[in-house]
Amino acid sequence: MRISAENMHYRELNERIHAAVGDGAAQITLDNVCGQRYIGAGLDEGVSIFINGVPGNDMGAFMNGARITVNGNGQDGVGNTMNSGKIVIRGDVGDILGYSMRGGTLFVGGSASYRAGIHMKAYGDRVPRVVIGGGAGDYLGEYMAGGVLVVLGMDGQAGPAVGEWLGTGMHGGVMYLRCRPEPYQLGAEVGVAELDESDWALLGGVLEEYYRELRIEAPGFGPGDFVKVYPRTARPYGTLYAY
Repeated sequence: MRISAENMHYRELNERIHAAVGDGAAQITLDNVCGQRYIGAGLDEGVSIFINGVPGNDMGAFMNGARITVNGNGQDGVGNTMNSGKIVIRGDVGDILGYSMRGGTLFVGGSASYRAGIHMKAYGDRVPRVVIGGGAGDYLGEYMAGGVLVVLGMDGQAGPAVGEWLGTGMHGGVMYLRCRPEPYQLGAEVGVAELDESDWALLGGVLEEYYRELRIEAPGFGPGDFVKVYPRTARPYGTLYAY
């Protein structure tokens, strides 16, 4: 099924998407998308949405297994509180990518702005995964509680691929960065280490899937090209509270 979103209010567009899903549509292509919000919010598995254009904020919010592919850029809040499914964006994204994400996969071909991965978490067999092909802004992984967050730095820009306040408040999960951040960039709650065999087994599998989904040739990165950023404690602010 194909829908043109040109000059369409976001409410009408989302009503048409949900009506199509209710009628049994498994694949929906959206053309001329320009800032419409909440596309794919809450959709269950069995539905694939292809977007030509730039979707608005909170695309894929609370998504429960659907798949979204964007042939363009995304805005803020992609994958907000996403439970499961997969979102592939061939361009750049705005702020709070994967905010409070609880499961599923976000693959970004370009760069992300501020606070990507903030409050990411994992539960049981739900382990969210975020891969950013370019760089990421300040507060990457802020208050991160679980999951896997990867920054590849393939945008060709000079300097570290991440900003400052990296991992501030981080108390779970892991980040893999294809750069070595300077000490002044790190939040006080995180440490930096080289990858071991188990790290590379995890990261290598995620990267293979990323290259396949983004349809790019594997650059041939190895474990020595990355560092691991990890939380030093599961309760970084434990002494600040009285019980």
